[in-house]
Amino acid sequence: MKRRPVTPPGALHARDEGSGAPILLVHGAGGDHTIWNGVLPVLAREFRVIAPDLRGHGRSPAPPESAFSLEEMREDLLALLDGKGVGSVHWVGLSVGAQIGLREALDAPARVKSLTMLAGSAFTDARTRAVAARWAATLAEDGPDAYALRLLKDLYYPDWIEAHLEVADRLREDVAKRDLSPSLRLAEAAATFDERPRVAALLPPLLLVQGIADGVVDAAHGRLLRQSVPGAQLRLLPDTGHMIPVERPVETAEAIAAFVRAVESRDPRPAG
Repeated sequence: MKRRPVTPPGALHARDEGSGAPILLVHGAGGDHTIWNGVLPVLAREFRVIAPDLRGHGRSPAPPESAFSLEEMREDLLALLDGKGVGSVHWVGLSVGAQIGLREALDAPARVKSLTMLAGSAFTDARTRAVAARWAATLAEDGPDAYALRLLKDLYYPDWIEAHLEVADRLREDVAKRDLSPSLRLAEAAATFDERPRVAALLPPLLLVQGIADGVVDAAHGRLLRQSVPGAQLRLLPDTGHMIPVERPVETAEAIAAFVRAVESRDPRPAG
């Protein structure tokens, strides 16, 4: 069945840099393409890297009728790739971006040459649902500044954020001036995500990267996926929270590049 994109092709803002095998970098709820600032330039030396803002995030529009569902986000991303003439990609997703990629890899494996899941999971567990509910309640009851502080505590390894207070300042400024409903609604939509019944049938090669100190998605999800998916690779990062590409950009870029190289070396399909 032909897909019907929810927003017009090209509606998403995206950085598109480099040449070679295409890599798609997908952020999670509440983020934007800038979380990849330390990763994208490294990858773009060797690959074509596309880093969009999901609808209602960053510089991408928020359609007024949107439910900000995972399916809408996925259709937008596919429309973006179609508009750029990209047929298949190495999908790299953080958190909800990883879940969207997992679903696409299961539904349409021809479009996903490989899947890298950073702080990803095959299902949203009670812990992650409680974190998302706490975010929504904090914003509603205590306001944007308290919400920003809650995010900092949940998303980052404490020692890292203490050493990067400029990130905390930027986050508080960003939260104070933007519409937060798309990110909260996306997190709410992800609460029902569950691909456990299908995940063992995943066809594209899978790389898992988990922060051991992740306060949003327990690192045990990486071990579960590695046990469930034949051939899956797992890398655990100590002293690392949920924001893996921000906290550990060098390790993230190196892991993605090595994985993509290995997949490309044995994949007969043409790039893109």
